[in-house]
Amino acid sequence: MTWKVKNHGGHPTDNEDKKYAIFIGRYQPYHYAHIELINQKLKNGIPVLIMVRDIEPDEKNPFTTEQTVNMIKKYHNSKGDDVKVMVIPDIESVNYGRYVGYEVNEYDPPKELGGISATGIRNSIKNKDDFWRKTVDGSIQEDILNYLSEYEDAK
Repeated sequence: MTWKVKNHGGHPTDNEDKKYAIFIGRYQPYHYAHIELINQKLKNGIPVLIMVRDIEPDEKNPFTTEQTVNMIKKYHNSKGDDVKVMVIPDIESVNYGRYVGYEVNEYDPPKELGGISATGIRNSIKNKDDFWRKTVDGSIQEDILNYLSEYEDAK
């Protein structure tokens, strides 16, 4: 699937040095739209650094940072993807100045992925509707259920 890309600064590079493309998010949980977004770089041989925001679990973000990192690593390790995952402090904004040697890109999802949301996945699970399973890779579905159960038990 190809996403529509809008470049907000920087010039496209040939990436001969195999610099990393970064993606920042909460990933609550990690789903197919996240995966397909990241694949936009991986399919071009560009390694990816996924930066997971370090947030306290709550109703909108029931997974701990460690659980989120584990899900992302588990998925990409199973595919042999060139992906690194790191935790960053929670952020207020992402900022950049003039051209500083890298691209700044905005990706709009294709229609078939646009409706996937972590909130929808959590609501589907809460309502005991298995629709969510079509939006999350099978390799991490049981982790999601176990982690959500831990969150509910801790409340």
